[in-house]
Amino acid sequence: MRLSDRPPTNWGRVVTVARTDLRQLIQARDFWLPMSLLGAAFFVVVPTILLLTITQIGSVDVMNRVSETLDVLPASAQSQIEGSSPEGKTGYALAVFLFAPVAVIVPLTISTAVGAATIVGERERGTGEFLAHSPADAREIYLGKLAASLIPGYFTVVVGFTCYSVIVNLLVGPSVGRWFFPTPQWWVMIAWVLPPFLALCLSLVLRLSARVSSTAAAQQASGLISLPLIMIAYSQATGVLFGQGYLPVVVGATAWVLALMSLRRGVRSVTRSRLLGVAN
Repeated sequence: MRLSDRPPTNWGRVVTVARTDLRQLIQARDFWLPMSLLGAAFFVVVPTILLLTITQIGSVDVMNRVSETLDVLPASAQSQIEGSSPEGKTGYALAVFLFAPVAVIVPLTISTAVGAATIVGERERGTGEFLAHSPADAREIYLGKLAASLIPGYFTVVVGFTCYSVIVNLLVGPSVGRWFFPTPQWWVMIAWVLPPFLALCLSLVLRLSARVSSTAAAQQASGLISLPLIMIAYSQATGVLFGQGYLPVVVGATAWVLALMSLRRGVRSVTRSRLLGVAN
């Protein structure tokens, strides 16, 4: 079938597939509870303890020594650091640069865990046959599964990012002299760089989930896929915050191109025969 002959996507069916998966996910307490604890630890508990310790140390000598370690940062990063005191400068650097990759690692981990089981899980639950004979075509099923995997990860980012922003401004803001977070670089990373990395990772994980025979196999193999992407996203996220000028735009644009190409190929991985478990 040529692309021009393909019927238009019925977005109502896409929403139905995604909504069904999300409803099942909400009911799976053994999944979302540990994932919630993971997000809380990275976005709230660890930053609060570390930033509270830094801003409340009280020893000038210790703070001067800690602030001297900021010299290892790139010049572009050092030029962005604000604060009139060692506490303020150290807290600013930790809040803006050290915890940046958390916004990448947590959503990738959560979305990958959801995506790994989303298709093969249909066969294991015995619902693959129902889905294969539903009015939704393979492309609509794929898009629905993709949305159901993306939403939990990005929801975690939004909630965690909001909590983290409040914590940073309350603990570090007084030392800096104003509420400064989120910075423009953080907005670029959250809105422009993170989404394509999530989509790229999930396009590969969904393709894998459609081919393997069990959820356990999908989760094991998805770890091999997601780990390199997490490392790449980690380094790119740090580079976006350290860099200035057009670097964040270029990084995001490159990631979007790769993600769209991978998603286009990934649509072909979901077929009715694979949902029925009669094809590899």
